[in-house]
Amino acid sequence: MLQIKGISKQYKTGDFVQQALDDVSLNLRDNEFVAILGPSGSGKTTLLNIIGGLDRYDQGDLVINGISTRQYKDRDWDAYRNHTIGFVFQSYNLIPHQSILSNVELALTIGGVPKSKRRHMARRALKQVGLGAHVDKKPNQLSGGQMQRVAIARALVNDPDIVLADEPTGALDSATSVQIMDLLKEVAKDRLVVMVTHNPELAREYATRIVELKDGVIRSDSNPYDPTAPSADGQDSQTAAEPVRRTMGRTSMSLLTSLALSFNNLKTKKGRTILTSFAGSIGIIGIALIMSVSAGVNTYIDRIQRDTMTAYPITIDAKTFDLGSIMSTSQENMEGRANAHHKADAVYPDDSSIKDASAMTGSITENNLSSFKKYLDKASSPIHQYVGSAGIQYSYDTRFSVYSHDPSGTLVDADGVTVGSTGGQSMASQMAGSSMSSMDMSSVTSMQMSMLTGSSDQNAAPDIFHEIMPSADGKRQVGKVVADNYQVVDGAWPKQADEVVLVLDKNNTLPLTALYELGLKPAADYHEMMNQLNAGDKVTTDTGAIDYTTVLDQRLSLLPASDQYVKGADGHWQYVGDNADEIARLVDSDAAIALKVVGVVKPIADAKATPLGTGVGYTRALTDTLIDRAEHSQIVADQQADQQHNVLNGMTFAPSDDATKAADAKAYVASLGVTQKAQMAQSLMSAAGQQGAQPGVTGAQPGAQPGVTGAQPGVTGAQPGAASMAGAGGEQAIAAQFDQWIATADEPTLVAIYNQYVSTGSYRDNMANFGVVSRGAPSSISIYADSFEDKDSIEDQIADYNKDAKKADRITYTDYVGLMMDSVTTIINVITYVLIAFVAVSLVVSSIMIGIITYISVLERTKEIGILRAMGASKRNVSNVFNAETGIIGLFAGLIGVALTVLLNVPINAVLHHFMGTDEVSAVLPVPNAIALVILSVVLTLIGGLIPSRGAAKQDPATALRTE
Repeated sequence: MLQIKGISKQYKTGDFVQQALDDVSLNLRDNEFVAILGPSGSGKTTLLNIIGGLDRYDQGDLVINGISTRQYKDRDWDAYRNHTIGFVFQSYNLIPHQSILSNVELALTIGGVPKSKRRHMARRALKQVGLGAHVDKKPNQLSGGQMQRVAIARALVNDPDIVLADEPTGALDSATSVQIMDLLKEVAKDRLVVMVTHNPELAREYATRIVELKDGVIRSDSNPYDPTAPSADGQDSQTAAEPVRRTMGRTSMSLLTSLALSFNNLKTKKGRTILTSFAGSIGIIGIALIMSVSAGVNTYIDRIQRDTMTAYPITIDAKTFDLGSIMSTSQENMEGRANAHHKADAVYPDDSSIKDASAMTGSITENNLSSFKKYLDKASSPIHQYVGSAGIQYSYDTRFSVYSHDPSGTLVDADGVTVGSTGGQSMASQMAGSSMSSMDMSSVTSMQMSMLTGSSDQNAAPDIFHEIMPSADGKRQVGKVVADNYQVVDGAWPKQADEVVLVLDKNNTLPLTALYELGLKPAADYHEMMNQLNAGDKVTTDTGAIDYTTVLDQRLSLLPASDQYVKGADGHWQYVGDNADEIARLVDSDAAIALKVVGVVKPIADAKATPLGTGVGYTRALTDTLIDRAEHSQIVADQQADQQHNVLNGMTFAPSDDATKAADAKAYVASLGVTQKAQMAQSLMSAAGQQGAQPGVTGAQPGAQPGVTGAQPGVTGAQPGAASMAGAGGEQAIAAQFDQWIATADEPTLVAIYNQYVSTGSYRDNMANFGVVSRGAPSSISIYADSFEDKDSIEDQIADYNKDAKKADRITYTDYVGLMMDSVTTIINVITYVLIAFVAVSLVVSSIMIGIITYISVLERTKEIGILRAMGASKRNVSNVFNAETGIIGLFAGLIGVALTVLLNVPINAVLHHFMGTDEVSAVLPVPNAIALVILSVVLTLIGGLIPSRGAAKQDPATALRTE
């Protein structure tokens, strides 16, 4: 039972107020055919809309089966319309872009009925109205009567309690009108049908009850119904219970339904949809083109960065100085000099050079690489996420010498040509033997450190020998960086410890001195050339080419540092590295490692990194062999067995008292030969003479040997018998008298001689000279990054390591690439920000355009909004329909934008390659970026259409239905 209790409704337009309904009360039976008649403006349609929940009453109450609607909210009215009401309109109000079946299904879809069930129910409803054979047709393919039958089928499909018909025959001819009225009369047998009509004849013929309205008031009712009166069968009436508030179900339109409605609508406007999508894609095309060019440039920059980082890794040496600090101090000193203003009344000293020297020597630092290596070896260390493809490379200070025979059979040393001549080269010969092309930053730093600290490089590997960088995982002897940047011009890359390659520069050249050092040219020619150079004469050089076969046939002999010592009869070890005869013997013995030159390599034409210097490249396997060889050598075993005494001379390391020093001084003099004793005596006499016959010893030690340092001034002591030795003739006599004098010398004199002439070194120095290397203590660590950002992150991680490390374990290093290329990152960031600005403008324009297009679509589909609301669709459902439409347009726009960008990249690349003169920079849209742009396009259109879609949802359904 439907009860209309004192309902009033006003419409206000500015100051004008129209009373559409004025305290209307009406009770309707559950199954009757009620016709509402009245002139235009009498309130018929208003009453019908209020009963259908399309319009709201101002006063009164609408009670359906004891349920009050007075406090209903929007969602309650939506459910009421969907589950209780079925609408039949004069203009049919079918959605034109949906099929007949889909139009009928829509009410069920909004009600949340499963697809299979609603499809069956819709077919059955169409069959009931005689349209079972037309389910796949569109509304424009039907006649007016057929479309009205579809509307009736749609009204009945969800089995509503009430069917509301607004002028159902107003647009039909007489014959068709009769058919529709017969159908409605049949429907009214088991439910309430309320029809508004201007045709009193049809009303009187088919309706079971006629209610006439005028000026918003009921004027007559042909069959009134009073639920409190006795029924027709004489039974007593029942008192109606107080109306309660209760919902009548819920509505639920799925996202797929929203998409289907929007997609079908767009299909009916294919041309406009394509143009709209294309317009929406313009912004995406602009962004995509920027991304394409940016991706190409970034790829190129990344490649340059990776190559740059490979050429300039972060290198941490065991002993180093902070170049940045030195430069900063030097700059401060320069500014101090520039700002210094002295009066012209005296001479003022300039101490800037002293301060510069102090800054340099004061910045020398020893790094505990053992502790840092433990940190790097931990897989959990955060620094690993920034390490590049070349990985972390450890270098070890292995010591060895390499010898070969020149074409004339002369034994040649790879570190000075003549065996034992490395310490006697003139400055000119040293300069001639250096090739700046083969010197990298690390080697320059190494030379600077050697000069600053005075550290010994005894038995150091020849300068022309370089270890080949292995792969990051250590599985390949030749790493990818080397293999990618070098080509084998003959032979092959080395694979074993005894295999090496000759490394040329890009022009297939090698320093001339290196060819002499490797025995590929006669040593005699080298000495003649050096004599000319030292004499200042015109130098004649041999620049004749050497074929690859000669190079590959050359045999090299490597002597580890530990094998360059021979144990004497006195049990002490003696260095023989400067003894040509001993070296020749060792080269022919099992002590030497025979090296085979298996290939000749050089950098490729466009090499971005050349980590190998010109000369000879050997493998990490050889380094491991040398480390193991030194560790298991006899001299190392002897030194490890007695760590307090030097195995070279039997003296104590760092004696703690003068008595031990005096005894060591006597033992040292006794170990010297006749010539050396005579030279020492003459040195002492010379020093005594320079001091005016005062007791004292000053001078330089002739005939320096390993383990003995040069003279230092400041040694004094008594020297009896000096005159007699001076007058003696011959080395034998001088040596004999010197022995007598030493035997009777007092302790202070012997201590003075020890301090000046005897240097026992230290256990650590000896082990280093013997070639002992700990794998846990590399001489340097090189950390490779693939980009400047990763390099900066690695530096941050090192800074974090220093924060947690002990003071002695903190790492100091110089970032050379950072000093040289600090501005590159800034430039890249500026370019990125500019591109982002362009992107932001395109996004704003696209969003505004999509908003306008969606608003136009809302205006065009206003009636569809009314239809959806009449069938119970909520405001949110309506909003989703338009959001789905904008989303589809955004999807099309994104796909069109990506496709056009891919096509446009072809001519763009041709232009880039032409003007840049290289094909290394190519515009390409990465797949992830393309997907992201499509998603971005959808999101932007959704945002742009958000306001119009919300406006559509807020439209009054009754007003929307009247829109044409």
